[in-house]
Amino acid sequence: MDEDDSPVRVLVVDDEAGVRSALRRGLAAEGMEVTACAEGAEALRLGSTGAFDVILLDALLPGESGYRVLERLRERGTTTPVLMVASGEDDLDRADGSAPEADGYVVRPFSVVALAGRVRALVRGSGTPGEGDVLRVGALEIDRAGRKVRWAGEPIALSPREYKLLLALAGRPGTVLAEEDLLREVWGADQDVTSDVVEVYIGYLRRKLDAVGAGELVRTVEGRGYRVGEA
Repeated sequence: MDEDDSPVRVLVVDDEAGVRSALRRGLAAEGMEVTACAEGAEALRLGSTGAFDVILLDALLPGESGYRVLERLRERGTTTPVLMVASGEDDLDRADGSAPEADGYVVRPFSVVALAGRVRALVRGSGTPGEGDVLRVGALEIDRAGRKVRWAGEPIALSPREYKLLLALAGRPGTVLAEEDLLREVWGADQDVTSDVVEVYIGYLRRKLDAVGAGELVRTVEGRGYRVGEA
């Protein structure tokens, strides 16, 4: 159970019936509420509802791959964390470089207990403080209740990680945040990542901001970190 005793709601997407059944049983035994489906169109329909805390998505679904499903979810503005499941390291290299990043990756074989731990970590990481209000910095608007982002009224589809990164910066306009600070706030102390990932995600975020004319919103302060707004 999570902190408010509500079950974590997981959408499992896998084309193999045996895998779906095993994950349903195993995650249910960990106190989670599991819905399962076998193909991309149904995953897109269910995943777009916002009814799930985490989507567990097979990378190599037949027909429309898991990477394409993830891309279409993000295009629709769905910010539910996605944990991509691969059968081997080679599967992780098959993603189109332009596709959005998943929020985490697991490679088979794995234990259900370890998988449940990863799911819970994503749920903990997806919460945002001060929900129910709109944060505004210039033309930027972040609806923290709906997890929606707009620039001058234009919607911006961000992954959950990109959203948290922007929120961390915009929540303290004018304040320079070091990579280490962003790493702790956005990825959490239990994530096995280095500070280099912050620079990578800043790049992802800037490309999406640039597409709506907000390319200068997130600024680099040489040798110190990043900020939004004037120092």
